[in-house]
Amino acid sequence: MQSIIKARNLILAYENEDVIIKNGNLDVKTNEFVFITGKSGSGKSTLLKSFYGEIPVRAGELNVCLTSLNKISQNELDKLRQRIGIIFQNYRLINEWSVEKNVMLPLIIKGISRSNCEKQAAKLLKHVNMSHKADKFPLELSGGEQQRVAMARALAHNPNLLLCDEPTGNLDEYSSDIIWSLLMSAREYLGTTIVVVTHHIPMNLRISYRHFAIENGAINEIN
Repeated sequence: MQSIIKARNLILAYENEDVIIKNGNLDVKTNEFVFITGKSGSGKSTLLKSFYGEIPVRAGELNVCLTSLNKISQNELDKLRQRIGIIFQNYRLINEWSVEKNVMLPLIIKGISRSNCEKQAAKLLKHVNMSHKADKFPLELSGGEQQRVAMARALAHNPNLLLCDEPTGNLDEYSSDIIWSLLMSAREYLGTTIVVVTHHIPMNLRISYRHFAIENGAINEIN
């Protein structure tokens, strides 16, 4: 299988701060489900941010979706991000926009026609069982409902790679189970590669997955 994320001797650090990821090595294949765990402050979210160019590569090599992130131009980065979906712990929905319009956002950015935006939004809201809330606004929804909308938005532009930063961290067990089920179906039916940063891997997942742990700046695969 083709690599969708490949890091070699990767070094990541915020400006004027200590190195967070030291000589990191990682190889994620297309259509894999991958967990990245580690203690708070270990660099999990930093690593995830590097995959979509929010944190620049300090040294080493990083390729995502066949694109090098070493000294990447803004134009190339914009193109790369059109192939990536992102789900955050705090949802990051636009409170002034309806649920439907929030889901349409990635398509609006790409310049897709309104009719096609509406069709794709309707399809994805049905997939996450939120069609009945299409005209509602984020603050009218529960946390679990907001995360399902965020997932529909992340999948709207059919990304090759879905990055999830503690996607169930603020949710109760019932809502968390729904999110995990939706993530598994995205991988199974859409062929999306899933990478999840989390403190804890759910015990009841009935899927094969790979597990990497970050400790003292190193990325180690757990077998």
